[in-house]
Order: sequence, then C-alpha cells, then structure tokens
Amino acid sequence: MVELLNNISLLVSQFGAPVVTVLAILLPLGLSYHIIMTKNDVRAAIGWVGLVWLVPFVGAVLYFILGINRIQRKAVRARLANHNNQEDKPQINHFKTPALDGFSHFHNGFLAHVRLVDNIGRMPMTLGNHIKPLRGAAETFPAILEAIDGAKKSIVLASFIFGSDDIGRSVSEALIRAAERGVVVRVLIDGVGEFYNWPFASRALQKAGVKVVRFNKSLLPWKMAYFNLRNHRKIIIVDGKLGFTGGMNLRFGRGGGVLKNHAIRDYHFSLTGPIVEQMMMVFLEDWKFSTGESVKLASLLSNNVDNAGDGEVDGVLARGLPDGPDEDLDKVSWVLQSILGASRESVKIVTPYFLPDRLLLKAINFAALRGVDVEIYLPEENNLPFVSWASQAQYDKLIKSGCKIFLTEPPFDHSKLMVVDGTWLLFGSTNWDPRSLRLNFEFNVECFDKDMAQDILSHIAVLKNGAKRVSMDMLKNTPAWVRLRNGVAWLFSPYL
Repeated sequence: MVELLNNISLLVSQFGAPVVTVLAILLPLGLSYHIIMTKNDVRAAIGWVGLVWLVPFVGAVLYFILGINRIQRKAVRARLANHNNQEDKPQINHFKTPALDGFSHFHNGFLAHVRLVDNIGRMPMTLGNHIKPLRGAAETFPAILEAIDGAKKSIVLASFIFGSDDIGRSVSEALIRAAERGVVVRVLIDGVGEFYNWPFASRALQKAGVKVVRFNKSLLPWKMAYFNLRNHRKIIIVDGKLGFTGGMNLRFGRGGGVLKNHAIRDYHFSLTGPIVEQMMMVFLEDWKFSTGESVKLASLLSNNVDNAGDGEVDGVLARGLPDGPDEDLDKVSWVLQSILGASRESVKIVTPYFLPDRLLLKAINFAALRGVDVEIYLPEENNLPFVSWASQAQYDKLIKSGCKIFLTEPPFDHSKLMVVDGTWLLFGSTNWDPRSLRLNFEFNVECFDKDMAQDILSHIAVLKNGAKRVSMDMLKNTPAWVRLRNGVAWLFSPYL
C-alpha cells in the first residue's frame, strides 16, 4: 500500500495534477460500468462503486485484485471446451419428471421441486442408484481402502484436505499400490486445503509417480481472485462404478481451531449407479479446469463395469448437485429454498456452520410459519468460535417463527445432512454458510429414499436426546456483552 501511494505521488510529480485528475474520473467510470454489468448482488455492486469513487486508485486496485471473479470466466471456458468434445462426456440416463408420477411417496410439492431443479441444474434425476450411509471414520475409511485396493482400471480422487496422519498415509499407500499395479490414478487436492497438514501428502504420491494436481494453488492475485474460492468437494470414484462422497476429508476425524485435539462426528456415503457418472463428470471438469487435460471417460472405466442399477425402479432416485462460483453459482441455495417451500411435515438440518443469507433465512421461517416442524442441529462447541457467534445472532429470528434449535453435545459434529418429510435427503460437502454457498466449489447429492431417510433420522434422534434446546428465555438471559459480540460477528457473516 505504501508503494502504491508512492507511485501515485510520482504520477502527480511527473504528469501534473490535471492528468491524474482525469484518470481519477475516467478509471472509476470504467470500473463502475464493469461492476454494474457483472455484479448480481446489488449490495456488492453499491459497495464496490462507492469504494472506487471514494478512494481513487486504491479502490481500483482493490477491485482488480478482489472484486473480479476470474475463476468463473476460466471455469466457463474450460467447460465449453469439454462440451465441444462430446466423446469425453458421460452419458447419463435422464428420466423426465413425468416418469416420477407413479411413485407413491411423491406429493405434488416434491414433483414441483424436481421440475424446478431439472430447469436450474445441469444434471438430471437418475433412477436405480444404491447409496449406503457410512458413519464416521470407522465405517468410511475401511470401505475406501478396500475399494482402492480392488481397483482394476482407474481411481479419481478430489479432496479439500489430504492428511499426513495415519488415515492420510493409509490412503496414500493404497493409491501408490494401485498405481504400481497399472491402475490410472488421478488426485486433485485443494491448493489451500493442502496446507492443513505437514508434510504434504502430495509429495509422497508424486515421488511414487502418482499424478497429483493442486486446485487453484497460486497465491498471485491475478491467478487466484479470491482466497476463499476453494475446491471443497470430496469425491472418490473407483473404476467408474463405485463412488464415495460426503463431508469427510482424508484425515483422521479431528476438529480444527480450538477443538484440534478433539474427535469429531461426520457422515460419508458410498454410491453405485448412474449417480456415479455425474460425480465423474464433476471431477473431469475440475481436472480440466486445473490442468487443461481432457481425460477420456473410456480410459477410466474397468472392462468389467456393468450398469447394475441403471433403470431399476426400486433403486434410489438421486441427482448430483455441483455448486460453485462459476455457472453453478447459487444452485444449491436455490435447491434449499425450493425444498423448504415444498416441505409439508418436517425439516431436519444438521450442519456445523449455520449462517444462511436473508433469502434462505426467510425460506426456513416461512416453512415453520406454515406449520412444518423445523429442527436445526448445531454443535454446542464449535471449532470456529467466530462463526458460532455470528450464528447465535440469528437464533431469535428463527425461534420466533417456530423453528427449534438444538445444540448437540460433543464431539463436534461436522456432518452436513438434511431430511425433509422423511423422504428427501441432501448430503455432501456444503455447509450453510456464505463460504460454501457462494465462494467454494462443492458437491452434494439430493435423493428420495424413505429407508435411508429413516436411517439418518435415527441418527438425528440420538443427537436430540443429548442436545440442549435453545429457548427465548435462554437468549433473553444472555449477557449484553455476549449479544453485542454475536452481533458484531454477524456483521462479518458474508466473509466467514
């Protein structure tokens, strides 16, 4: 900043005040045009226009570094290139909405929701999937390791964090063994998430000849427009037919921040059927985005891959929901608003971070005001206290509308789960906060399955038994300084 001011002073001394004055007018005019033509959020647009006019030159530099979504432009270009190469695209069975009319557990609200997501999403509903919930590290990592050790043709893996602890090393060693067997292995690790562990897992993999790429790794402002634009997806696909996704990173389940030495709860899922093809499409797009390399789908499929589940009416109806600051911007937020509007009986939300924006908050409140039983489960002890404080500032708005908020006892719950009317489920990597809903690349799955819903609801019932319900009396008795602290934290919620 000091150097910038010195450069401005040099301009004034060399070219005179008139030239600098003209630049101080023309530059904000040009940037204002760009802001008005590219920004979708009126508050963000007003803020940036004000900054470039009120703080000449400095505001322009800040907008150039922080305000332009270069990720969106690059991602769209990469995707267009993929679309032009049709032979690399997975062929997904698309069951149109009318085919769902025969499902007895579909009420009109669900059908309207499916139609809406058909129109806003890039991926269709698919029939004949098989999805199995995996509770915590004890169920998740043995299943992943068994799948990797049984790989015949290919393994693709994307993770926000790839640990260097016992879990991370076990996965790395299994990937190396697979590569030595001749299996095609592609690993994508987020360029910031990698720094959560030392030594880097990528080094051991690369040393063994495994192809590893870091997503958006550069810290240079013209290459990484926002520090928050991270690949938060968790995707593993073996031989193109068995997938894993959910909320778990590739490390032992421990919290970060103030809870770094405490175990955490989490959920992951194994999947087979057409939904895995959608997961593969998302991975291949991210790989192309990061490397420029187009990987042919056929090269990743095992010769013994079958289409078990394709078209089975008794399988799980499911759809992949990629979300990110590119052409998928706000898609998951729209899905959440839609399903909240479609709900008739109950909504159960489990999330570690809860900072819904104004529209989502209204959708939740409207559901409760319609008589829907809305329950929100949040950790009593959070690994990110500032996020928890900001969340607490909104409790009263929810409780007044009839929502029930439960603070779950330790260990810290990192699960991202939602169940509506005991039939519709959402799971994946997205938290209910601006970082996940607008700034990061995420992957989720929405599905309809009463049996799996009951499995998740039984887990939620256990959480409820040990949880503390937040009441208006509890909020009224909160010390004034705590309420002020929470309110100040809430002011920063768009950046948390």
